[in-house]
Amino acid sequence: MEPFLSLTEKAVTKIREYAEKMPESKGKYFRVYVQGGGCSGFSYGFTFDEQRPDDHSFEFSGVRCLIDPQSATFLEGAKVDFVESMQGSGFHVDNPNAKGTCGCGHSFSA
Repeated sequence: MEPFLSLTEKAVTKIREYAEKMPESKGKYFRVYVQGGGCSGFSYGFTFDEQRPDDHSFEFSGVRCLIDPQSATFLEGAKVDFVESMQGSGFHVDNPNAKGTCGCGHSFSA
């Protein structure tokens, strides 16, 4: 099965760094999800989590990524990157399914 989304090498590197620094991530995987809220209606979330039976699971350069089925409908074809800029740093999603985004870049409309 093809991954619903992709991770850039910079995102993979940052996920590994966070996993090493966060003891609570031990034995868990990187989850990308969509939730209601944010300026434009939906927002992206990132966490370390245990795999659930209905999750989609993909591996990128040794990093396992989880996506729940509901989030997968919004994330198909998306690319997760880690961006560092004057406004701050964090994970950024380039999502071809988003009909609109807000100025902060953390929320979108579908």
